[in-house]
Amino acid sequence: MENAAPSGNRRGRRSRQEILDVAARVMSARGYAGTSMSVLVKETGLPRSAFYHHFESKAGLLSEVMARGARAFFDAMRAAHRNPPVGGTPRERLGWYLQKTGEVFVDHEDFMRLMLVLVMSNEAAEAAEAMQTVVDVRTEGRELMRDMIHSAFAAEGDDVATPIANELSHFGMAGFDGAFVSSQTNDGKPMGEFMSQLTEAIASIGEARARSMQVRDAEVAR
Repeated sequence: MENAAPSGNRRGRRSRQEILDVAARVMSARGYAGTSMSVLVKETGLPRSAFYHHFESKAGLLSEVMARGARAFFDAMRAAHRNPPVGGTPRERLGWYLQKTGEVFVDHEDFMRLMLVLVMSNEAAEAAEAMQTVVDVRTEGRELMRDMIHSAFAAEGDDVATPIANELSHFGMAGFDGAFVSSQTNDGKPMGEFMSQLTEAIASIGEARARSMQVRDAEVAR
């Protein structure tokens, strides 16, 4: 009898994780509005009561799917960015960061696809917590992009790296959004190729801004 509760707890945890796994996959393909409880029951093979045991509503399920996805996404991002290269040009350092980031995007494509669907539609307006997670992920993503660009140009000095990073972080995010959407269309271009081109674009603009600031500072010093 002593083992009954732990066994039940383990089954409960497994069913909860299974629901989250299936919901993340199905919602990323069908969208939130297109994913009914009936579909989830069929996909998991679990009774409807199991869903309401763990989640009070479909909106609550989406909220947990997004929160769990965000944690896994940023944990993977931090792991991917460990031990960045020392030395090299801004272009080389930025290229390393963007390639690593692109790999994380590919590895978490269900989460990214669902997030972009939520961004571009109003179908989950009832799921306030999930939509706040989307806002938080976008904000943290921009800050991460800013940090990558700043790190790439750090050797130029903080007075150069900071304004470049602030200016180009939104552009970098837009580049990632477009690259991910294009990669989902199966048009034949891998994410790594998009990341190489995005590196060239950001680095070229950043280098031009750095030269402009250096010229300006030289003129002021005269």
